[in-house]
Amino acid sequence: MLQPKLLKKVIEVLEECQIPYSVTGSIASSLQGEPRATHDIDLIVMLKKTDVENLMAHFKEQRYYLNEQSIKEAITHQSMFNLIDTEEGDKVDFWLLTNEPFDVSRFKRRYQEDFFGIKMFVTSPEDTILAKLRWAKMSGGSQKQMIDVLRIYELQFGQLNMEYIEFWVEKLDLEPLWAEIKDKANPL
Repeated sequence: MLQPKLLKKVIEVLEECQIPYSVTGSIASSLQGEPRATHDIDLIVMLKKTDVENLMAHFKEQRYYLNEQSIKEAITHQSMFNLIDTEEGDKVDFWLLTNEPFDVSRFKRRYQEDFFGIKMFVTSPEDTILAKLRWAKMSGGSQKQMIDVLRIYELQFGQLNMEYIEFWVEKLDLEPLWAEIKDKANPL
């Protein structure tokens, strides 16, 4: 299964199960900046324990690896779990929506986008920038994350809500990385 097919199946399942979600990570940055290859699909989900059985039922085919205990632990700890398509090697990382103010804010600001004919909810460009800056900080300055941020910033420059970005950059202590992006950027 190609990633767009897996993405489509996952989105259809989440919508059928009425599980709120938002596509984030490299797929979001590819839509908002420069497309690049990625090995996984990242989703933020608002999942409850009552959703687990229904979610498991949709991925019972042998080709999918989805661990029920991992899902329950992720819900309890507001962490993450994976779905793996064992035939294609594609992976979906499901990140549980946390109570952290930034996570709540970015989930509220998601919007609907069309990607390979799939209508799906995606984090806003501002929130993709902030999330990738946060990942870059946690990983010691990941160049892949920084390049994604730079491309979104350059391509979306005229439409970005800079006040929103600046507010969260300060709150999340991302000023040095944000300054680096602004210094390197050549907005279109």
